Amino acid sequence: MRNWLPSEWMKRIRHFLLDVDARIDSTLFSSGAGARELFERYTAFMDRFHVGHWKRWVFIEPLSEGATIGSAGLVLMLALAVPAFRETADDDWLKKSDLAVSFLDRYGNPIGNRGIKHNDAIPLEDFPDHLIKATLATEDRRFYDHFGIDFAGTARALMTNAQAGGVRQGGSSISQQLAKNLFLNNERTIERKVKEAFLAIWLETRLTKSEILKLYLDRAYMGGGTFGVDGAAHFYFNKSARDVNLAESAMLAGLFKAPTRYAPHINLPAARARANVVLDNLVDAGFMTEGQVFGARRNPANAVDRRDENSPNYYLDYAFDEMRKLVLTFPKSYTERVFVVRTAIDMNVQKVAEETVESQLRQFGRDYHATQAAAVLADLDGGVRAMVGGRDYGASQFNRAVDAMRQPGSSFKPYVYATALMNGFKPDSKVVDGPVCLGNWCPQNYGRSYSGTMTLTTAITRSINVIPVKLSVAIGMIPRSNNQWEAAKRGRAKIVETARKFGITAPLIDTPSLPIGSGEVNVLEHAVAYGTFPNRGRSVKPHAVLEVRTGAGELVWRWDRDGKKPVQAIPANVAADMSEMMSHVVTEGTAKRARMDGIPAAGKTGTTNAFRDAWFAGFTGNFTAAVWYGNDDYSSTNRMTGGSLPAQTWREIMVAAHQGVEIKDIPGVGPAAKTAPGQAVANASAKPNSGETKSGAPPVLTKRGADILVRVEKLMDDAGKSSKVLSGEPEKPSRPSSSSSLPASGSFAAAAPVEPATARKN
Repeated sequence: MRNWLPSEWMKRIRHFLLDVDARIDSTLFSSGAGARELFERYTAFMDRFHVGHWKRWVFIEPLSEGATIGSAGLVLMLALAVPAFRETADDDWLKKSDLAVSFLDRYGNPIGNRGIKHNDAIPLEDFPDHLIKATLATEDRRFYDHFGIDFAGTARALMTNAQAGGVRQGGSSISQQLAKNLFLNNERTIERKVKEAFLAIWLETRLTKSEILKLYLDRAYMGGGTFGVDGAAHFYFNKSARDVNLAESAMLAGLFKAPTRYAPHINLPAARARANVVLDNLVDAGFMTEGQVFGARRNPANAVDRRDENSPNYYLDYAFDEMRKLVLTFPKSYTERVFVVRTAIDMNVQKVAEETVESQLRQFGRDYHATQAAAVLADLDGGVRAMVGGRDYGASQFNRAVDAMRQPGSSFKPYVYATALMNGFKPDSKVVDGPVCLGNWCPQNYGRSYSGTMTLTTAITRSINVIPVKLSVAIGMIPRSNNQWEAAKRGRAKIVETARKFGITAPLIDTPSLPIGSGEVNVLEHAVAYGTFPNRGRSVKPHAVLEVRTGAGELVWRWDRDGKKPVQAIPANVAADMSEMMSHVVTEGTAKRARMDGIPAAGKTGTTNAFRDAWFAGFTGNFTAAVWYGNDDYSSTNRMTGGSLPAQTWREIMVAAHQGVEIKDIPGVGPAAKTAPGQAVANASAKPNSGETKSGAPPVLTKRGADILVRVEKLMDDAGKSSKVLSGEPEKPSRPSSSSSLPASGSFAAAAPVEPATARKN
């Protein structure tokens, strides 16, 4: 019995498995046979529709390929439509708008505006009929006939542009332009155009044509910081959009295409020419007759003169950028978009800074081959009191004080010396001015000579190039290692770390010449970073905004309460030692033209390779400031050093900033430094042979003052000529009267020592 059971069960299992296998084989065979039969039937059925020969290539293949490409295109369009519709996720999209900011100076006086200026409270039916017709004739003649995308208008624009060989007409409908204004940006990409098309259709399904047109008239950018035709009408014509005439409506309608190019307050002839094109469009579209537009052609619109030479535009641009970043830190529940901002600017100092830069460039720019300058003056808490971003904002809105990255030259060396003092060196530590090489790069001094042993104070006063490079090696040297290359690399890393603590955020690329200023910084950060020295080693963040309030006066943000607090960057004793060392640069070194009577000052000049950049950055016990001169195209100046125009400009700005201010001591700089260095400057400003020295800061002769003196001199000459003619006396030739004949403030009466330029890099 025991022997039978296993064999019997094994036999049954084998039979079962064979049965399963047979069933699987039978199923597969019958399925295959059925599939072959179905395929044969399908083939026989499809043969009835077979198209051969030329019919296949003319009809079937193109349709097949078209279906394939169309399917792929639909998938691609769907992929692009998803991110397009994500732009509409905000339920409050109709109320979204940019910031509108009114700026005040530190004393509460209005100084300008930035951001949007628009009014959407005017109903569509209150806009003049000719304004709406001018808009439709120019931007979208078939607006009421399409569903968001005007294929006929797009095709017409493509043909016109192809014939003209450039862009002459736009193909976007008003719905597409509104979609771009509400949800997208101005980047010219296919992706944006696809998003724009989907969003235009989306808008058409949710809004009426009148609502779309109303939004377009209210939200389109019109130049001059204005959004919407009513804001533009007030800005350009000092009237409501309800009251504009046909000529003014044509000029407004012409702004939709290129508001910056055709803004009448910037280029009135171009704006009038564009308005004439709009009048042509009105006639071509059949909205008006030539007789109806004839009066507007003969009497074109006149825009209000909005040029304001006293507006600190570079400063306002910087403050507005800061405000936009600041708003991002407000709670998400905060929806206010209109603000009144009190800034740190002092308009008296700002005007002196602008006039001084212009005066210096006008008098000496041609001789030095220098065309641009930038300057920043700030409080020791980082509040920017004055900013000059260039010579002429109207000619160039590029802010050289904030956005330009330039080599600081020797003005970078204080970061090196501060690092050395934190690593065991003292101001009176002896160093050797002698040859040194890192790889195949060997820095040289300006005179191609060496001065032997000297103290650190003497080295920074004379702006020796070799010493900072040797300090970078000494700072990075480690025990039982003589590898100067690796030591210099470690030393430069410490120097960069120090600069970062001071507030320098520029890249500062690591090269052997970094210690002598081959990296790049901007004027704003460089100026405020120097404030770390008189701040007893505490670094601060540069800022323009002191206080933010809503349009209703509600306090939202305040710097002293919500701003970034000072950070201890270096020890206070190191900051005091550095201030004392840098004061010698002003009293007996390369920056003698920066000396002020009765005001202790310290700083460092900077001159880069081939004289491309000239700097002076310095500070007093009250303020810190930096000045840069050079050219936008990086061309060389005519041997201009930091001790010439930059130091002289810095002095003029600082003198103005200290008017009526209690003079504070610089920690580490003794009282003697406040009076002795200023005697030469005081004597230069005193009357000849008077035997008296005028106390206090010398007066600043501004450009306006010089022009007034020139006019007075000319009037006196003319009056003298007239009196001689009446009296019968023979007329003597008079000397020519020009602004160049007047002695400028801080004139080049005595030659200043030339600072060594940054050594040429291999």
